Amino acid sequence: MTGQIETLKGKVALVTGGGRGIGRAVALGLADAGADVGVTARTRSEIDAVAAEIRMKSRKAESFEADLTHPAQVDALASDFSKAFSRLNILINNAGGGIEKNTVLESDPELWIQDIERNLYSAYLVSRALIPLMIESGGGKVINVGSGMGHRPGQGAYTVAKAGLWMFTQSLSLEVWRDGIDVNELIPGPVETELTRDHMKAGGPPPFAPSERVKTPEEVVPLALWLATQPVGGPTGQSFSLTRRPL
Repeated sequence: MTGQIETLKGKVALVTGGGRGIGRAVALGLADAGADVGVTARTRSEIDAVAAEIRMKSRKAESFEADLTHPAQVDALASDFSKAFSRLNILINNAGGGIEKNTVLESDPELWIQDIERNLYSAYLVSRALIPLMIESGGGKVINVGSGMGHRPGQGAYTVAKAGLWMFTQSLSLEVWRDGIDVNELIPGPVETELTRDHMKAGGPPPFAPSERVKTPEEVVPLALWLATQPVGGPTGQSFSLTRRPL
């Protein structure tokens, strides 16, 4: 364990897209704060490695291989997670990524739909399948990893998908607050990951915004932990951003 105060001791979390990048960093950060953590993604080797790192921190960890755009696989994930942990207090809907960046008229319909599925449909399926366990656990926190691109018009299916995720965050928050569940959006801003490092490097500006500073995945962790540790009656249906420009 690190020297961090265990503010999440006794809590159980699930992180989607937890094999690398922001998901991996948040999963390890949750473990440092005392939580037991499940990680899920499509690549078995990556989530197994993250689970092993978490166990080295003396926390319980399990990895669940699943394609979160397939309802049957998400239902199986929910069943397996419930058997492994028996409760859920924190859900991080982090899975996603951009594929089709062309205009609507130039886009490939199959790729366009894949963007919606990865960034919006997956969060819906996971929330629908896992929130009942969170309700049984007495409530908790849902944190949807969004994007500033979802708060303004822009080109590409990713923008539309993240806009949908922001509306999903607000709508879901109205449905589950009576169950003691808070639902908020976390906007990381530009982050260097395996998917972005070809065109942006941590510490410098991204090509699209000179006022911004590209972050490491680890720099997203404090905001995720802050949202995960808010008291009952704290913020819900809100968006919290690490960007350095207006959304």
